[in-house]
Amino acid sequence: MELVEEVRPLVQEILPWDLAPELRSGQPILLVDIREPYEFDVVHVPDSLNVPRGIVEQASEMGYEETVERLAKARDDQVILICRSGHRSVLTAHVLQLMGFRHVRSLRLGLRGWNDFELPLLDAQGQVIDTDEADRYFNPRQPNVGDAPLRS
Repeated sequence: MELVEEVRPLVQEILPWDLAPELRSGQPILLVDIREPYEFDVVHVPDSLNVPRGIVEQASEMGYEETVERLAKARDDQVILICRSGHRSVLTAHVLQLMGFRHVRSLRLGLRGWNDFELPLLDAQGQVIDTDEADRYFNPRQPNVGDAPLRS
């Protein structure tokens, strides 16, 4: 957390309720969820691209096995980084800025804040997840919830 707080002033952040109108406006914004694939499968923002933080440097450069072309070509595009609580995305935004991304922001409060504002979330099958169901995933007092599907 010390490192997150150290780089936070160097990174632009956006709150979920400020991002929602931008997304509705139709302006091109690349949403990049930097959580692990198993986390993304449980719950994610519609139209977001999953690029795990562990490979984001290679994924954002051409010529690597991990290259994600859409991200690698987005240095001048609006890029919003998403994680569970907004901490990993701050660190990743800082790294991408150092790599030359000019319009990268971190989703402050992450998916927890997104869900609290009752914005849509999807599961691995693309089905909308109820806000209360998503709360189960975000509640740290319930062990292993993130490992199981939200629906029974």
